[in-house]
Order: sequence, then structure tokens, then C-alpha cells
Amino acid sequence: MVISVATPRRSIRDAVLGGVLGGGGRQLYQPLRCAFYDGVTGALPGDGLAAALSEEAARAVASLPGGGGGGRGAARRNVLILMSDTGGGHRASAEALRDAFRLEFGDSYQVFVRDLGKEYGGWPLNDMERSYKFMIRHVRLWKVAFHGTSPRWVHGMYLAALAYFYANEVVAGIMKYKPDIIISVHPLMQHIPLWVLKWQSLQPKVPFVTVITDLNTCHPTWFHHGVTRCYCPSAEVAKRALLRGLERSQVRVFGLPIRPSFCRAVLDKDELRKELELDPELPAVLLMGGGEGMGPVEETARALGQELYDYRRRRAIGQIVVICGRNQVLRFTLQCLRWKVPVKIRGFETQMEKWMGACDCIITKAGPGTIAEALIRGLPIILNDFIPGQEVGNVPYVVDNGAGVFSKDPREAARQVARWFSTDVDELKRYSRNALKLAQPEAVFDIVKDIHKLQQQPAAVTRIPYSLTSSFSYHI
Repeated sequence: MVISVATPRRSIRDAVLGGVLGGGGRQLYQPLRCAFYDGVTGALPGDGLAAALSEEAARAVASLPGGGGGGRGAARRNVLILMSDTGGGHRASAEALRDAFRLEFGDSYQVFVRDLGKEYGGWPLNDMERSYKFMIRHVRLWKVAFHGTSPRWVHGMYLAALAYFYANEVVAGIMKYKPDIIISVHPLMQHIPLWVLKWQSLQPKVPFVTVITDLNTCHPTWFHHGVTRCYCPSAEVAKRALLRGLERSQVRVFGLPIRPSFCRAVLDKDELRKELELDPELPAVLLMGGGEGMGPVEETARALGQELYDYRRRRAIGQIVVICGRNQVLRFTLQCLRWKVPVKIRGFETQMEKWMGACDCIITKAGPGTIAEALIRGLPIILNDFIPGQEVGNVPYVVDNGAGVFSKDPREAARQVARWFSTDVDELKRYSRNALKLAQPEAVFDIVKDIHKLQQQPAAVTRIPYSLTSSFSYHI
């Protein structure tokens, strides 16, 4: 008697992963964890390269000046930072890490900041910047995209499909820079590279770390079980990482990386006001909407112009600095207005430490980078807008810690500034003290020092020999 047993149907995700990994009929998916997404030990083929790597690497080390282990300490290590220009925060964090490596370790590290998706991938990887800007302008569309891709099965299948089409190109991009360390500052710039390292049995030899650039609410794709370290900007994000299955040994909380020229700048407010041609006597409010000049900047500027003028005494009680970013239409519109109070209208600024150092409070949308910089300068914050998804949690992060307030009403935000500059000066000072307590100016240096320690560990000292890896063909 013959009994036929029905073969379990494979999901679309299993089929895609099977095609990517060359597994044929072997089912790679396991409940809640899969080799592609979680980096499960032993789940991916690694024959060939791993067996030859130790011998090849030993010859490479021996050929370095000084030879053997002593020469390796003097070798210049390559750091590859993966980012994408979907918002300004990812590139800002990447460049902050690059500058911190240079300041802390001089020429010991050569740091490359690259967008592998744009440089080596096809659609949609090479079009993420334009797509993100389009969705941010149509904010409901972004909200749907953010929450719609949050379930594990959705983004897992999406990332597996990207790996199927573009893994070869990502391999070529990674090997071009011969990295000793890989750092991701973008949630979509870790899954395919980590899979490639696992595939070639290189993960123990090449530390891969994630630096999260969202202060509170994060998309689940930030949290990958295969990373060596996950650097979180706040305790709230660290809790999310642990809930997503990362081990405590993988998680570190140092803060958001801010460029060294900002966080270590020693500034004198009186000197800055003279340099920037601001009124030395009047308190100043800084108004901005991120690099793109987003949010109700024009409406708030108009309201400030009214509220910061004392009609009874016929004099200004404060001055305004407006940073319009790349929004030239906004800048031109504000420049055409007639103002009763002193106003400075600027475009895209690269020395925000000076403008923040010269002002007494800030009105901005809830971007994590701007918030972190304002905290370092001790500026009380009025949040007037946020991007759904990743910026929602930034509002309670500021408000609950007593570093600022939230108001989407331009008139109310302007009235709050007027009160701070007239009757509620003590409240302004209290918010400023709380902001300084919440600030983490050394975060970027703490992160690079910890990465440097990882590089010194025995499991992470073997470099990827380019001559070896370049000779392999990668069949997907």
C-alpha cells in the first residue's frame, strides 16, 4: 500500500529566498527567523572562500610592512559607511562618523561614505532619494509606506526580492573598497551586505555595525540580528532593539552622531552675534524646517513678526533668524515681506553651530539631527511639525524630558516665544538646562572608539583579501 504525502506549499518569500541562495527544493525559511534576514548560523553556504581565506589572509598580512602580527597594527584599515540620501540625517551621520574617525585615529582608518544602492543597484534602490522626497511631499503616502512595510513578512519578502536582483552588484560595490569594517546608517543598507558576508563566511572577520539615526520611533528594518553592534541614540530605541530580538551584547546606547565641528565647538554668544550681524541686545529665535525648508515656516515667521513687536511701546522684544534650506521659493517670499522686527533670512547653511549658538530658542520640525544639535547648544525647542512614522516619537522625547513644547499652530508657537522673551524668562532658562542634560555631545566619538575596539578583537582582524574575492564569480 502506497501512501502519498502532500508536499507543503512554499510561500512566495521561500521561493524567492530559495532562488537567491541556490537552495533548490530546500526550504530555508524558519518561523520568525530566516537566514537572509536574521543571519542564522550555518544557514547559508560558505564553502570555498572560507576555507581559503585564512591562508590567503596570512600571506597578505605577511606582505605588509613589518610582517606578521606587528605589521597589521600599523596597516591602514578601510571603513565603508553605507547610507542613502533619503532625508539629510543619514548623510550627516555618516559624515560625522567619518570626521570622528579622522580626529580620533588620524590616518589609521580610510573612511568611504557610499550609497551602494544609487551607485550599483537598479530600481528601486537607485531611485530611493527621489521616491522619498515625492512621498514626503505627499505625507499620507509616506505614512502608508512606512506602516505598510513594517510587518516582518512584508519587508522580508521585499528585501529578498532586492537581493535576488542586485546581490551581484552589491558584492562588486563592497569589494571595490576592501572594507575591514562596514557601518550602516540606513535601514535598507544592511540586509543585502550582511547576507553577502554570511554567504561568503566573512561575517566573523568583518565587523558590521548599525548606527540608528532615529531618536525614538524606528522602522523595524533597522534591527537586524546579524549585526556585530547596534548603536542606539536613546534608551527608547534600545528597548525596541531588544524587543525585536537583538541580544544585550549587541546593543549600545551612546546618542546620535553629530559632526565634531558642531559638538566640540567652543562658542561665545556675544562674538557670534557680532560676526553674524545680529542685534546684541535682543533675544533671538531660530526658525527652520530642515534642509528642504519643510513645514509651516512662512506662517510661523509671519506670526513671529507680529508677536515679537510691542505695539504699545513701539519696539521689538526679539529678533528672528529663518533658515530656509534649499527652499528658494520660501526664501524669496520672506525677503519680499516688510518686517517690524530684525530678521535674518538665510538659505542652506553649513555652519549651524554658529546660528544656534547665537540664538536663545528654536522652532523646528521634529527631525532627529536638528533636535540633537539644539540639545547640545542648550536651546529650548518648539516642535511645530513631524514626518509620520520615524519622527512621531521625537515629540514626546523632547516634551516629556522637559526640553521643549509642541504646537502645530504658528500663532501659538509665536506667542510662546514672546512669553519666553518677556514674562517667562525663568521658564526659558529651565528648558535650556533640561536640554543640556538630555544632550549627548560625545556620542560620535564614543561610537568610533567602540568600533575601534571591535576591530582589535581577534575575531575581527582578518582583512578581506581583494585578490581572492575578486576572482570568485557570484551566482545568484
